[in-house]
Amino acid sequence: MKKNTKTRWMLALVGILALGLILNGCEKQKKSFPPPTPEVAVITVKTEPVVTTTELAGRTSASLIAEVRPQVSGIIQERLFTEGTYVKTSQALFKIDPATYWTALDNAKAALARSEASLPAIQLKVTRLKELLKEKAVSQQDYDDATAALKQVQADIQYWKATVDTARINLKYTTITAPISGRIGRSNVTKGALVTAHQPLALATIQKLDPMYVDVTQSTSDILRLRRQLQTGQLDQNGKNQKKVKLFLDDGTEYSLKGDLKFRDVTVDPTTGSVILRIVFPNPKDILMPGMFVRALVQEGIHKNAILVPQETISRDPKGNPLALIVNAEGKVQSRQLIIDRAIGNKWLVSSGLQAGDRLIIEGIQKVKPGIPVKVVSYEKSEKLSGKIDNTAPPVKTK
Repeated sequence: MKKNTKTRWMLALVGILALGLILNGCEKQKKSFPPPTPEVAVITVKTEPVVTTTELAGRTSASLIAEVRPQVSGIIQERLFTEGTYVKTSQALFKIDPATYWTALDNAKAALARSEASLPAIQLKVTRLKELLKEKAVSQQDYDDATAALKQVQADIQYWKATVDTARINLKYTTITAPISGRIGRSNVTKGALVTAHQPLALATIQKLDPMYVDVTQSTSDILRLRRQLQTGQLDQNGKNQKKVKLFLDDGTEYSLKGDLKFRDVTVDPTTGSVILRIVFPNPKDILMPGMFVRALVQEGIHKNAILVPQETISRDPKGNPLALIVNAEGKVQSRQLIIDRAIGNKWLVSSGLQAGDRLIIEGIQKVKPGIPVKVVSYEKSEKLSGKIDNTAPPVKTK
């Protein structure tokens, strides 16, 4: 009995040893086969000319604005225009009761006529006294009095002539005319209203809507950045197209006509740290109205050697810094930290971190890490093999 138990223990021990040898052999066999090299799709980084733009918000305003105010006081007799229509320069808008101004003109004319009527007699008297004074038939005082009376009448004539002109001008002002051509808004007074000369309340407002001004704001930091890029040669002017501006309305639609950038203000708003840019847009169909909120697409210039990469090739580290993985000359993955300028379409404009000729990994990023060797496949070939041809992303337009 004891012999059989001992035999069983020996057999079990032999089986355990044999099983261990088998497992050890399998482990060695597994370690002898290295893992497969990961495959990645890459694109070759290239430089290309790119026109960069900046989108600035602003509001529209009329190119000319005139507030119509009376220059004489009186009662409004008639309104001579239709609200909301176009008026021309010197077109009659309001009529003020002219009765008192006609009377003032007639009084001034009568006073002028009275002074002019007395002038010949006084002139003749002065002439006679002058001859008699030579013969000492009259005193010097009589002659001096006559001369003074003549000068008084001549002065009265000049005064009443000026009074007549003033009365005639005031009478003309009883008809209030348009100072400029443009579209007139609503009237703030009605027939029968009493108005006073140079009153604060405008009777109506005329605005010239073609062309239309668009005033947008740009931060001083952006202005300084653009100046540095122009000075260092990173950015070039786009010739005659540099001042051409596109406009987008409040609903997102693009305005059909382009505007011209006229000037940049020289004063910085201390509350916002920005300056005003004025853009002039033609407005023949009155699509633009004063006070509209719009967005202007202003050209910054041309990056002649810009690097654009698809957005899906860029990842972020825990701090949010942009990273890209490339395949170096040794066929290994290398990490590059980038500086990104902006997004253009579905791509990033890279300021630094990549160079022309770098092989940028666009597919298989999740399977690799820096330092490991990879098998490289071109992105175009990978797309053809997988049947994934992406036509949704529009090409970047360059000029």
